[in-house]
Amino acid sequence: MIANLYHAPIGDGETAVGVGTVGSSEAIMLAGLAFKRKWQQKRKAQGKPYDKPNIVTGANVQVCWEKFARYFEVELKEVKLKEGYYVMDPVKAVDMVDENTICVAAILGSTLTGEFENVKLLHELLTNKNKETGWDTPIHVDAASGGFIAPFVYPDLEWDFRLPLVKSINVSGHKYGLVYAGVGWVVWRTKEDLPEELVFHINYLGSDQPTFTLNFSKGSSQIIAQYYQFIRLGFEGYKNIIENCIENARILKEGIEKIGRFEIVSKDVGVPLVAFALKDSSKHTVFEISENLRRFGWIVPAYTMPADAQHVAVLRVVVREDFGRSLAERLVSHIELVVKELELLPSRTAIGSAHFDAVQEENKDPKSGKKTQREIIEDATRTWRRFVNSKKTGVC
Repeated sequence: MIANLYHAPIGDGETAVGVGTVGSSEAIMLAGLAFKRKWQQKRKAQGKPYDKPNIVTGANVQVCWEKFARYFEVELKEVKLKEGYYVMDPVKAVDMVDENTICVAAILGSTLTGEFENVKLLHELLTNKNKETGWDTPIHVDAASGGFIAPFVYPDLEWDFRLPLVKSINVSGHKYGLVYAGVGWVVWRTKEDLPEELVFHINYLGSDQPTFTLNFSKGSSQIIAQYYQFIRLGFEGYKNIIENCIENARILKEGIEKIGRFEIVSKDVGVPLVAFALKDSSKHTVFEISENLRRFGWIVPAYTMPADAQHVAVLRVVVREDFGRSLAERLVSHIELVVKELELLPSRTAIGSAHFDAVQEENKDPKSGKKTQREIIEDATRTWRRFVNSKKTGVC
C-alpha cells in the first residue's frame, strides 16, 4: 500500500520491497546501510578504495542521521543553512557530492519548519552531475513527516519514486500515518536496491521469512493499527484529515500574525505546523514565552536553528488531527497574554547585563558602597519573583 502511494515501479506479480521499523530512526539506519553496502560492492568491483563513504544532507536533518553516520562510520557532509532559508540548498548539496558519496538525503517535511525540500530540483542537478562524472549517486527521501501528507494534498508534487534516482523512502506511521508511537516504514524502489546480503532468512516458524532489522522482538500492535487505519479511512479519509490539519494550522498562523510581535518562519506548503520567531528579542526571548506557556498547560518547544543560522530562535506548534480550531484560538489567546505579561516584566537581558557588571565590580573595595555580585543577583531575583507572582493567573 505504501509503495503504491509513492509510485514504486511494481510489476505484475511482484511485491513491494520494504520493512516495518521502530519509527523512522531505524528506517533511516536500514536505508543508510543499504546505500553503504551497495557503494562498497561497486567500489570493490572497480578495485577502488571503499573505506571513506559519506552522505550529503542539510544541517536541518533529524539527529538520527547523525547517529547513523557515527554508528556506521560514514562521514556526514552537511549543507549549512542561512537566515531565511532553513532547508538544504540543492545546488550546494550537489556541489558537495564526490565519488565517495553513498547518497544525498532530502527531507520532505523539515523538523524545524515543516518545509518540503525541492527533491525534483535536486534530482535534476544530480542527474546532470552523474552524467558528467560517470557516477550514479542516488537519493534517499526522509519523508518521516511529509510522507503521509504530500500524496493526499499535493499529488502533483514530484518527490517520490517518479524520480528515477530516488531509491528509498522512509515514513513515520506515528506522525501523520495516524498510529500511536513506535512504527515507521522504509520502502525501496526495487528489489535490486536492497543488497541481498543484508537480508537474513529463517524457516523455523514453518516457512521462509526474510528479515532485515536492527531491532529484536517487538509487538505487532502498531502494524495492525496502521493496516486498520488504511482500511478504515482510505485515501479520502486521510485526505480529509490532512486538509483539516492544514486549515487549522492556517487559523493558528493568522492568529499569531495578528498579535503583531512575531514573524512566521514556516511555509504554507509543507507539514501543517507553525514556526514563528520574535521580531524583537532585545528584551525577552522565545524561551521565556515557551516557559510561561507551561502555566496554561501548553508545551511549545523553543529552539535555535542549526549552523549557520543558529542566531535565529523560534517557537513551533505542530498541528495534529486532534488539534481543532477551538484549541488553536485558545493557544493564540494564551500566547498574546504571555507576551503582554512579559512586556511588564524587567528584561532578562538587562538582568544578565547587571550580572555581568557585578562580576566586573566584585573585586572592588567593599567600602566604596557598591553592591556585591551576590547582592545584585538577589535583588534581581526578588524583583523577578515579585513581578511574576503579581501576574500569575493559575496553573493548568
